[in-house]
Amino acid sequence: MRHRPPRPVVPVVAAVIRRGDAVLLGLRPAAKRHGLMWEFPGGKVVDGESFAEALSRELEEELRVSVIDVREALFVARDPGSPFEIHFVPVRIAGTPRAVEHEELRWADSTELGALPLAPADARFANEVLAG
Repeated sequence: MRHRPPRPVVPVVAAVIRRGDAVLLGLRPAAKRHGLMWEFPGGKVVDGESFAEALSRELEEELRVSVIDVREALFVARDPGSPFEIHFVPVRIAGTPRAVEHEELRWADSTELGALPLAPADARFANEVLAG
C-alpha cells in the first residue's frame, strides 16, 4: 500500500472584528467552498507575509477597510478536508466594512452566532471561544 505524502499546511487568517458585543461576519459566495455559510473575513497568508500583513491586504480587498491593530491568535483550527489551518486573530479596523467579496456582511452577537450556518472551523471557534 502506498502512502500519499501529507499535504502542506496552508495558513489562513480570520479577522475577529468586534463592535460592542457583536463580531463581523461575511456570507461566502455560493460557488465557493462552504458557499452560503458565514465566516470571519480574511484569507490565505502568502509566502513571506506576516499575519498582520496578510490581514491588512485581505481586509482591504474584502471589506475596503484599514487595519489599525492586530493581536495574537485566539484560536487555531484545521478546516476539515482541506490543507487550511485557520488562525482567528483579533483585529481593530478603520472605516466602514463593505461586502466586496462576500454576498453580505452582518454583525452578530453570541446568541445570533449559534443560530447562523457558520463554516466548520468558524463554528468551532464560535462555540469554543466566543460562547464561553
